[in-house]
Amino acid sequence: MKKHKDRLLFKFAQIFIVFTLVAMLLSGIITFIYQTNSYKKAVIKNLRNIAEYLELLIQDFGEDFISYQKYYMEHFAEAKIPFSFTEYNEAHRKYEKLLANYGLELKDGEKFDFENFPEDVKMAYFTYIHEYWILTFEKARKAFNLPYTYYLVPKEKLFNMVYMIDGERSPKNIFGEKSTRGDYLYLGDEYHNPYDTTPVQWDTWFTGIKQENVQVWDNKWGHTYAYYVPLYIKGEKLGLVGAEIEVEDVNKEILKNSVAQIGWVGIVLIVCITIMLLFIRKKYILKLVRLEANLRDYSNQKNPEIALKIQEEITGNDEISSLSRQFAFLILKIEDYIKSLFDTSQKLKDSQARADKMKVIANRDPLTGLRNKNAYDNEIIRLKEQVSLGKTDFGIAMIDLNFLKHINDTYGHDQGNIAIKKLSSLVCQVFNHSPVFRIGGDEFVVILEHLDYSEIDTLCMNFNIQLEIFSKNIDLKPWEQISAALGYALYDKNQDYTVQDVFRRADQAMYERKKQMKAIRED
Repeated sequence: MKKHKDRLLFKFAQIFIVFTLVAMLLSGIITFIYQTNSYKKAVIKNLRNIAEYLELLIQDFGEDFISYQKYYMEHFAEAKIPFSFTEYNEAHRKYEKLLANYGLELKDGEKFDFENFPEDVKMAYFTYIHEYWILTFEKARKAFNLPYTYYLVPKEKLFNMVYMIDGERSPKNIFGEKSTRGDYLYLGDEYHNPYDTTPVQWDTWFTGIKQENVQVWDNKWGHTYAYYVPLYIKGEKLGLVGAEIEVEDVNKEILKNSVAQIGWVGIVLIVCITIMLLFIRKKYILKLVRLEANLRDYSNQKNPEIALKIQEEITGNDEISSLSRQFAFLILKIEDYIKSLFDTSQKLKDSQARADKMKVIANRDPLTGLRNKNAYDNEIIRLKEQVSLGKTDFGIAMIDLNFLKHINDTYGHDQGNIAIKKLSSLVCQVFNHSPVFRIGGDEFVVILEHLDYSEIDTLCMNFNIQLEIFSKNIDLKPWEQISAALGYALYDKNQDYTVQDVFRRADQAMYERKKQMKAIRED
């Protein structure tokens, strides 16, 4: 009896289990990648909308924002803005009070000249405006559930970014340095962001165009996607409005969905495969079991009537039923096969003749009709025996077709075959007293003996002349203007110990010729 693990149904189950696991894994991976890509596109769109919204708010502020930014970059170190402010009305009232003290109260719609304000009025105005924009950016961040929104002023020569409106408040100590605690807001926070680590950020600034990608940040503040919008006011490029979103939680959700899909796919596949295995067992495996039992009985009893039993149990027209018919037919015909022993003997002779013919075919290259690598190996055996007897008047020529890959890639493999056949014809024409072999796709070998051995230099010159004629014949197709490198070596008892040594020297000579031809082409 077969062991359980050797049964065909068990083998099918193993295959289907592997298939299920692979399908589940691939489904999960594809889902994760698809959802990640889809989410990234949605993130870019949402971040762009948020940044554009903040950009519009700033643009509505108009030229006053330009004055505010200029004053910020020149006086941020002097400013004393409370760290924990929650509204800007107090700063606004202080600003208006100073205006009144100086008699500078403005009527509705009246434009004031900021540059001519007293310094304390400018600082009060700056404090009020900065608190306004900090709160505006923070409200936008909370409204859209973002970790950071901010406004950057680039220092492009240094590849530094000044976080003018910072999405994260930082206090300063009594020395004006950034600290973990303090009563006043730290301004002018500046970071070196080299181009190679923040290309999207700098491409947005340098081009002044919104990019189709996000900047990925992975640092102590978290793993985020950042999108930047260049700020223009009155045609002047001032800075970058930035918005960031954390991706870790979303990736966890994507992973969760992917795992859930793996589970559902697995359940569906398991149910389907179970039903399939039950169907295979009933429809096919049981047929094989009965056929196996009948064949075992025939093997033991040699009773041809078992063939009739097999035929009676055949149902359907599937492959197993066909196999059963064949076995029944085989059993019934065994007697006839024995009686036709003499005919079989004759068939064996015919088979031997076909085998001899196949042996001849096996030594021929089907494309060119030349002798192939197998025939060449046999020829090497002959040469070894010849060398052992002291007969060393022979050489080997190597010919390699140039640009075969280019011809195949550019014009097609049929044209490549034409080039191979044309070269084989030329080789046979030039070396018509020697055996020629095609040992590779574009490699030919000639065993130089007799007249070809003694006149090898003349033959090489003739070969190269023919190639030059082909190259200059404008009536030929590009693949017919063949180019090839030829190198040869004659047996030298002072440096050759084996036939293979001659082959290596010929091969080296051929490659040297290739280098020469390449150098000539490049000149």
